[in-house]
Amino acid sequence: MSQQITRRTLLGSTLTAGAVSLLPNLPQKTPKRQLRLAHLTDTHITTESKAQQGFEKAIAAAQSLNPKPDYILFGGDEVMETLGADEASTAAQWKSYQSVKKANIEIPAIHTLGNHDVWGWYKSSKTTGSEPKWGKKWALEEFALEKPYYSITKNGWKIIVLDSIFHLEGSYTSKLDDDQFGWLEDELKNTPASTNILVSSHIPLVCVCGFVDGDNAKTGNWIIPGSWMHLDFLKIKNLFHKHKNVRAAVSGHMHQVDAANFLGVDYFCNGAVSGSWWGGNYYEFPPGIAVIDLFDDGTVKNTYQSY
Repeated sequence: MSQQITRRTLLGSTLTAGAVSLLPNLPQKTPKRQLRLAHLTDTHITTESKAQQGFEKAIAAAQSLNPKPDYILFGGDEVMETLGADEASTAAQWKSYQSVKKANIEIPAIHTLGNHDVWGWYKSSKTTGSEPKWGKKWALEEFALEKPYYSITKNGWKIIVLDSIFHLEGSYTSKLDDDQFGWLEDELKNTPASTNILVSSHIPLVCVCGFVDGDNAKTGNWIIPGSWMHLDFLKIKNLFHKHKNVRAAVSGHMHQVDAANFLGVDYFCNGAVSGSWWGGNYYEFPPGIAVIDLFDDGTVKNTYQSY
C-alpha cells in the first residue's frame, strides 16, 4: 500500500527524528543484590524419617544456591502440631526438628513463629496453662528468642519478623496485639528512609490463595477465616503506606504459592517445605522453598522452587 508524503507528514517525521536524536544515551544502572534469603516455611517436622529426610533435602537445596543465602528465613510451623499435643509428643517433635537442623544448617537462621509451634492452646493437649513452657514459650526457647517479634538489619535492608498468632480461648486467630502494633509503628518510624524493609509473618497479611482453599463462596459470599489471613490487614497496610521503604511481606501457612501487589508493597505466600504435610502436592503446589533476592533499589525477586 502506497502512502502519500505531504509537507506536513515530512515535517512531523523530521521533528520526531530530531527529538529522538537529542535524547542523551544514558547508561542504565543495574540493581545490585544486597541480601539473599532462603525462605523455608511450614516444615511440619515429625519423628518419621520421611519428614526428616525431606527437611534435610530442603536445607541442602537452600545451602547449595549460588550465591549462597545470607540467611535461612524459617516461616513458622517448624513442627507438625503442638497446639493439641501432650508434653511427650511436643518434646519428641522438637527433638526431631533440632537433630536435623543442628546436623545440617551452616548459615544463620531467622525464625518466624507459626501457629503449630505453639503448645497447649487446644484442649486435647490436656494442659492447664500453668506449665513453664506453655503457649509460645517452648518454641521461643527452641528458636533462642526472647520475643516472637523482632528485627534484623543487614546490608541496607531491615527484616521485620512479626508474630501472627493471636490467642483465643482454645484456639487462635491472626492479628497483632496492641503492644506489637505499637512496636511495629516505632520500628518503621525509626528506620531511615534509605533502609529498605522486608516483613515476615507466618500467616499472610493478605493473600490470594485464601479465596480458593476450599469452597469459600458456598454461602454466596466470600468467607475467609481469620486464621488464614490477618484480620487487621487494613490497619497494617495504612501503616505501611506511611513508610515507602516497606517493600515486601512474605508468609507461609497456606501451603500454596501466590503473589499480590497492593499500594506498592509486594505480598508473597511461599508454599511449604512439607507440601501437603508430607503427602505430596497441596492442590497444585509441590513441596518447595523460596529464594528471595533483595536489591539496593528496593526491588524484591521472590522465586519458589521445588527441591
